[in-house]
Amino acid sequence: MAQKPQIDAFGAISLTAFAVLLAFNQVIIKVVNEGLQPIFFAGLRSLGGAIVIFAWMRLRGIALTLPKGTIGPGLLMGVLFTVEFVCLFVALDLTSVTRSSVIFYTMPMWMALGAHFFIEGDRLTPLKSVGLILAFIGVVVALTLRGDSSETSLLGDLLALMGALGWAGLALLARGSKLREVRPEVQLLWQLAISAPLLLLAALFFGPLLRGPEWIHWAGLGFQIVVIVSAGFLFWLWLLSIYQPSSVAAFSFLSPVFGVLLGWLVLGEEVGFGIVLALLLVCAGLVLINRPARAA
Repeated sequence: MAQKPQIDAFGAISLTAFAVLLAFNQVIIKVVNEGLQPIFFAGLRSLGGAIVIFAWMRLRGIALTLPKGTIGPGLLMGVLFTVEFVCLFVALDLTSVTRSSVIFYTMPMWMALGAHFFIEGDRLTPLKSVGLILAFIGVVVALTLRGDSSETSLLGDLLALMGALGWAGLALLARGSKLREVRPEVQLLWQLAISAPLLLLAALFFGPLLRGPEWIHWAGLGFQIVVIVSAGFLFWLWLLSIYQPSSVAAFSFLSPVFGVLLGWLVLGEEVGFGIVLALLLVCAGLVLINRPARAA
């Protein structure tokens, strides 16, 4: 299908819904962490997601072959995926969804910075540089203006930041290596298949695997596998195939907004002055970073 030159009504609704899904994802992780050890939970999610994606690819007749020179980057992609979700799942065990959302969804900021140095032809413009500075100040505000809430920790916030860096590294690897020649579905399967055993093995060193899980925790795990990792990620890849990546990225600022909103509405988390200021700075920065260049 040919790419559309601009976002239409369907695209805007779909991307907004996906931003809500990403934000709700953090709420689900926070809830399921109460019944399952975070890294064990992440490992089960990757294992289940790999099975679903593999079955879907077989059904569609998508080949699993990898071009020459992509096995090494593919293995590294799986490791980065593992690091990203170790950091995110443990972060949500230690800090609030409102704080994690603001910090974790700064990924486009780190990706823009990395692309300036590692991706040819993707340099920081003056406008993007201003956005980068605003988003960075927002991260500093989030880390320093912490308030008095007992449900947050500096370690959790720093892990959310490490997760964002891992996510940006993964995206840069996909764009800057021979993996760009590999179908997105195959990339996703590699990430899930490699991370599953790594996460399940790492979980053995982080205490009991179960924390008295109830039906809601198992339901959350199923939701993660079927809706987030499988249907959600594939839907995102499909949107990227029909809309310009720059147009899709322009909606990235919605994820931290919805994350803060859902953390407050669903979990009753405190939203103080510091996190509101950080959210405004980060969102303004992401808008500038993802703003398409003006045609000559």
